[in-house]
Amino acid sequence: MTTDSAAGGNSAENPWPVRSVSTKIADWVHRLGQVWVEGQLTQINRRSGTRTTFMTLRDPSADISLTITCDPQLLERASVPLTEGSRVVVLGKPSFYTGRGTLSLRVTDIRAVGIGELLARLERLRQLLHAEGLFDPRRKRPLPFLPKSIGLITARASAAERDVLAVAQSRWPAVHFTVRHAPVQGPTAVPTILGQLERLDADPDVEVIVLARGGGSVEDLLPFSDESLLRAVAAATTPVVSAIGHEPDQPLLDLVADLRAATPTDAAKRIVPDVAAELAQVTQLRARSAQALRNWVVREERALASLRDRPALADPLRMVNQRHDEIDRALADLHRDMRRLIDREDQRIEHLAAQLKSLGPAQTLARGYAVVQRIPGENADPEVVRSIDDMPIGSQLRIRVGDGATKAAVMGVEK
Repeated sequence: MTTDSAAGGNSAENPWPVRSVSTKIADWVHRLGQVWVEGQLTQINRRSGTRTTFMTLRDPSADISLTITCDPQLLERASVPLTEGSRVVVLGKPSFYTGRGTLSLRVTDIRAVGIGELLARLERLRQLLHAEGLFDPRRKRPLPFLPKSIGLITARASAAERDVLAVAQSRWPAVHFTVRHAPVQGPTAVPTILGQLERLDADPDVEVIVLARGGGSVEDLLPFSDESLLRAVAAATTPVVSAIGHEPDQPLLDLVADLRAATPTDAAKRIVPDVAAELAQVTQLRARSAQALRNWVVREERALASLRDRPALADPLRMVNQRHDEIDRALADLHRDMRRLIDREDQRIEHLAAQLKSLGPAQTLARGYAVVQRIPGENADPEVVRSIDDMPIGSQLRIRVGDGATKAAVMGVEK
């Protein structure tokens, strides 16, 4: 087009008409040839009296769609009835309609994607998300014990909504729900669920989000294995609970969600505590605490009784009395030993006195001897006379005998 533009002198002064641009675009589009395209039918418009059926083919993983047209007999000859939400593979040629400037795909073959192919693609998606760590148990967040508000995304007036609300309110009457309705199957399910999930995740009062629907076929549950929805759930800041279908059903949302519930009823039971059970547990814990306290008091009473029964506490004066008796015995022993010592010393003194008496001058005097002392003066002490030279004539003498003493004077001296 650049070469043609230059050759045609295309400029602001020499613009192309719309028909020329549309024709050139159509020429380039028609050169693409036939292509196989996979997608999901979101709209089927059969116009009576015409030989053209208009449909919209949507990419399940992105908000992108393409208009396709086909012969009505092509839909009638399909081996599987095609409805909105069906996964298909079509063979068509791109066509640009110059009259309206629209692009469409003229389909010459349309095939429904079988269950086996769907399961194989889901398995490939499962392996991809598992490799990215979206199923890792370590990234799963715990649920609050009693959420301030519970966000619920489900179909309007569905059995899943009634089950969740009835079971939760029967378990905890004061529980609060923020319910958001969305289609749970079909081509509009994923975009609507994504919008509701984003709004609930942004609500600060919502502490857990539940995605709930009843059971269904693999095709019915395909929205809950959509890659865009799975990545949105993994990126949410609020814990998400998957309550899809029945126990055998397991869309990929069950692996990405923070908690997988077997059924919507099971989700209500696992999110909201049972007030009766909690009160019973509180009563049981109080009874156990009271019994434990009583047991502790009994143990302490037994310990105190055991301490009181000990001799030291049963008879506190017993030790003093025992020591008093010991002191009395010790005093008696001491007195006895003292008497023995005194008696022994008395005997020794008597013995020594006897010895002294036998050796003393009194015994000698008693045998007839006398002690002669000279009195040198009036105030002088007497002196023992040992020689006649000590007794000149006229000397005053004191003569001591066994039973007394007498005074005498020297009248003469004999040698």
